[in-house]
Amino acid sequence: MAPNAERRRDLADAGLRVMAGEGARGLTHRAVDAEAGVPVGTTSNYFRTRDSLVAALVDRIGERIAPDPEIHARLAVRPRDRETFADYLRDIVARLTAERDVTLALFELRLEAARRPEVADRLGEWLRAGFDADVEFNLGAGLPGGREEIALFHYAIDGLMLDRLTTPIDPGTSSEDIVERLVAGLLPGS
Repeated sequence: MAPNAERRRDLADAGLRVMAGEGARGLTHRAVDAEAGVPVGTTSNYFRTRDSLVAALVDRIGERIAPDPEIHARLAVRPRDRETFADYLRDIVARLTAERDVTLALFELRLEAARRPEVADRLGEWLRAGFDADVEFNLGAGLPGGREEIALFHYAIDGLMLDRLTTPIDPGTSSEDIVERLVAGLLPGS
């Protein structure tokens, strides 16, 4: 990887940690410099504006929570049933949980999008493209559920992750059990 691309990635990762730890108001070029351990001004050399930094964070979130091709390959040979669908969801929950800072930063960006139209535009475009890709994947893979069900799962998984990564309402219930119940409730008889 070229040093420029590697540095941009490292700065975006530092920005995600700042966003997760300090919230949207804490995301400044100087804060990213400090988190990345680079000289003051480095982040602004790579991302001239806060909007360009936010765009880089959105792109990096997508890279960091992308599916593992090996896991998808194993799931792809299984029957196209509700249990396989549930395992795809479990993989999503596992990735979002493993990338805690990334997921918290995504929630912070969503909150900031409620106040800043430029963030809403960039993040909304990314979220809708991801949703459309999920619907296309599900339909193309022959899994149960269509656009409406995939939207409901997005809403449910977002809520589950917010609960699990902040203050759980029922910490004794496993995320896997919750996914199983969601799938049974939203895809009955599939």
